[in-house]
Amino acid sequence: MQWIAPSEKNTDIATLEKRLWDSADQFRANSGLKPQEYSGPILGLIFLRFAEVHFARQRAILEAAGAGSRRGSRVDEPAAYHAEGILYLVPEARFEYLLTRQESSDIGAAINNAMRFIERDNETLKGVLPRTYNLFTSALLKDLLNKISEIPANVEFDAFGRIYEYFLGEFARTEGQKGGEFYTPSSIVKLLTEIIEPFHGRILDPACGSGGMFVQSSRFVAERRGNPAAELAICGVEKTDETGRLCRLNLAVHGLEGDIRHGGNVNSYYDDPHTAAGRFDFVLANPPFNVNAVDKERLKDMVGPGRRFPFGLPRTDNANYLWIQLFYSALNRTGRAGFVMANSASDARASEQELRQELIESRVVDVMIAVGPNMFYTVTLPCTLWFLDRGKSDTPRAETTLFIDARNIYRQIDRAHRDWTPAQIGFIANIARLYRGEAPDMTVGGEETASKLREVFGNSPAYADIPGLCKAATLDDIKAQGWSLNPGRYVGVTPGESVSDEDFRTQLESLNDEFETLTAQAHELEAAIAKNVTEILEWK
Repeated sequence: MQWIAPSEKNTDIATLEKRLWDSADQFRANSGLKPQEYSGPILGLIFLRFAEVHFARQRAILEAAGAGSRRGSRVDEPAAYHAEGILYLVPEARFEYLLTRQESSDIGAAINNAMRFIERDNETLKGVLPRTYNLFTSALLKDLLNKISEIPANVEFDAFGRIYEYFLGEFARTEGQKGGEFYTPSSIVKLLTEIIEPFHGRILDPACGSGGMFVQSSRFVAERRGNPAAELAICGVEKTDETGRLCRLNLAVHGLEGDIRHGGNVNSYYDDPHTAAGRFDFVLANPPFNVNAVDKERLKDMVGPGRRFPFGLPRTDNANYLWIQLFYSALNRTGRAGFVMANSASDARASEQELRQELIESRVVDVMIAVGPNMFYTVTLPCTLWFLDRGKSDTPRAETTLFIDARNIYRQIDRAHRDWTPAQIGFIANIARLYRGEAPDMTVGGEETASKLREVFGNSPAYADIPGLCKAATLDDIKAQGWSLNPGRYVGVTPGESVSDEDFRTQLESLNDEFETLTAQAHELEAAIAKNVTEILEWK
């Protein structure tokens, strides 16, 4: 199925994002620093603008309450702000104070002091905020403060988050491969959350980067009129200290807190700081693909039922099936996981195929979605979204897995980048809901999603296999395909459409695998026959 959406028209916020980014890019050009050196300070100032807007609103509420109270005003009590999930700011830590500093003063030192005061008065941010503003001239900082002050004080809460995420994405794009280590495009993450539906519970990302999975999970709850801070307990692991601090800052921008373990020697392959096995309701992740040189000797004591690697260790020098097992083992008996994975993991042979077979036979693989190329800033290759559901074995879906081919559903952002529109995200997620027997949810995509569902699945939408789009395959179907989890092997082609190069490659690889298997079996039979004939002749 093909659905290519038109590019999005500029909105006020999108225009503001672009204008702010152009200023940041000019800041970079004049500073002579690398992206990873100036991204933190810029995000820190955006965060400071956000923090002051919310501080000012709460201060006004406290002033009004104090005017008629015998207890007097609480406007200068940090606890009165923390109780509402808002950061307390002394006067020297407020954006407006910094904005009024003269260019002739040491603005870099003033900002560093502001960050120091914020960490002192707000325990959750201790050791998180950047303090490298002394690297920049006062003239550069003054100009940047003026540009960031253009973010209106009355902007919606979510718009601040969107601006922050826009900058994360742009920094990821400019930093190339390193950027891909800390940022997953928001449309990918939104689809993951729409399908695992994290309404309430403990959520883990053992490769959390800048925290986008947590932010989208909180947005999922908020869009359904819940309180994310009350509904979700956030736990993350990030091996890079700088990125871990970025994650905690991102959570703070969105009014969230979490237990994020980062830096030092923490590594999700070898370390388990959250004692994760069987403890989480949800796992969301975009791990690094095809990592080699993992020291498997250090993992041997973590293998077996109820442990981190319940199905065993792959013999190949590739960590994909280590990650997959980490996600699976962290789930409780009804837990759900959604994660991004290299396409090669869906069809990997040898020991990885054996591990995949065990996973499939445990009846937890719920949904597999093929994603087309150019959805990520740093790689052009397509990928696959995996969804596990440990509660599925007690449902009518126990013996089936849903495969969706979304490679031809996208919006072309520019020549090299694609994403999904809200309507496309809502449409794909509702295919999974229909398959599960759930009512469609139009929170994302609204009427455009509803219209597309009616067009494809009928006026009263009910799940059905649609050639070229989706297929509910049985365990026997999957076994017949060599335990492959590649959606292209099951979904087929829409009537009237030609087979794409990628589908042809998939089919050719499948036929070649079958040919190699049959050839190997033929050689085994040939050897057995020759041995039997020799024994018979020698007996005579």
